[in-house]
Amino acid sequence: MSRYEEESRLPRWGWGGGGGGGDRDSNPPCDGSDADSDPDSDPDMFCCHRARDSLLSSERRFASCGGILTWTVVLLVLTHAHLFLENFIQHGFLVDLRKVLDHVAEGDCSSPSVRLVLGSNVFAVAALVVERTQDKGKVSPRAGRCLHVGNLVLIALLPAAVVLKPDTRISTGGALLSVSIYTILAMKLYSYQETNRWYRQERNGGPGSKGRGSEEGAETADHLTLGDLYYFLLAPTLCYQKDFPRTPKIRIHFLFQKLLEMVILTQLLVGIVQQWIAPIFQRSDTSFTNMDFTARVEHLVELVAPNHFLCLTLFFLLSHSSLNFSAELLRFGDRRFYGDWWNADNLKTFWRKWSVPLHRWSHRHLYTPLVRRRVPANQAELIAFLVSAGVCEYVVALPLRTCRLWVFLLMVAELLVAVIFGRLFAGNCGNGLVWLCLLLGPPLAATTYFHDHYITDKTPPPWTLR
Repeated sequence: MSRYEEESRLPRWGWGGGGGGGDRDSNPPCDGSDADSDPDSDPDMFCCHRARDSLLSSERRFASCGGILTWTVVLLVLTHAHLFLENFIQHGFLVDLRKVLDHVAEGDCSSPSVRLVLGSNVFAVAALVVERTQDKGKVSPRAGRCLHVGNLVLIALLPAAVVLKPDTRISTGGALLSVSIYTILAMKLYSYQETNRWYRQERNGGPGSKGRGSEEGAETADHLTLGDLYYFLLAPTLCYQKDFPRTPKIRIHFLFQKLLEMVILTQLLVGIVQQWIAPIFQRSDTSFTNMDFTARVEHLVELVAPNHFLCLTLFFLLSHSSLNFSAELLRFGDRRFYGDWWNADNLKTFWRKWSVPLHRWSHRHLYTPLVRRRVPANQAELIAFLVSAGVCEYVVALPLRTCRLWVFLLMVAELLVAVIFGRLFAGNCGNGLVWLCLLLGPPLAATTYFHDHYITDKTPPPWTLR
């Protein structure tokens, strides 16, 4: 090997091979550039400093925060482990699933909630009868629409009449279950009658149709069957159509996996309520409406963490495990029940992604018809949002026999936050604002409803310590 080859293999440190005279020209110039981001790569003894910003400075725009995220998770786990340990030392083990089941079931099968759920079939069959009579031309479209409106009004009023009856024997859990089922039934039947009306317009050459003729219309009427209606009522969707996408077969292992998830998450929900939230309720002697400001803030801060974990667990149980279980059992193909709402950088994106079936129903049956009637898009969005907020208030307030509009007003407040701060907070800051609204928003207001119900109820429910 020649001397030139040996010198070319030496590191470019200035004293290697011939005093560094031949290698100095190949070193990177000290021109202040930041060509090398790694301080240990290609070291140079003559020029080891370059103009650079600190890693966490705003000019650097450093975006890799994986280690900080891991540190945050570890810190949260350790902090809440301390809270769980302190709670267990103070109260002992309080979780008992049987008490909750007994409270919801109310001891016998003749309870008002059971009769309400069974009676809901009458409204479903009535909607099918009205659709069949309209399809055969025995009832005019105007009369059929009035019958459907009357049916929906009865669906809304019947659970309210049973729950608010002075001498009713319905429990809070049974009332919450019944009101939720009736609300979902009303939304499904509204979609059922609206979609079938669109099919008839398409068949008869009505507004927006292509005029396909009567023979094809006779074929489309075959979907008005009891089996088709109940498949839609049991399917994990709020929007009706004639032919739903189907999967080839039922996967038994998938069913058992989702069933196991539902059992574990249900036990976790009961544990959070009985072990964490119930003791906080019992330390309070007055309702939120009668508390002074400092006591109210202190109580809300105590409820933030358990309420947030409760909502996240409830979301996974309902939107993922139970809906996938139902979809697999019915071979329902559309499994997009939620989007990546946890990455939303504004509240509008969160509302669109947290419940895809609800957003699809709202867009299909509220927003789009309003826009077609030449209502401005912003006003149509506002009306659809206010209707959703009103439904949430109805589902929470009616079973607890109280109406303080806290859930509705907090949702409206979130709307104002989205309008005022939507352009100021973007990216990670916007995502942080979304999470802050989740922590302090409508879910926390719903928990305060249950708190006041517990305080005002003379006989504490079975899931408490007393």
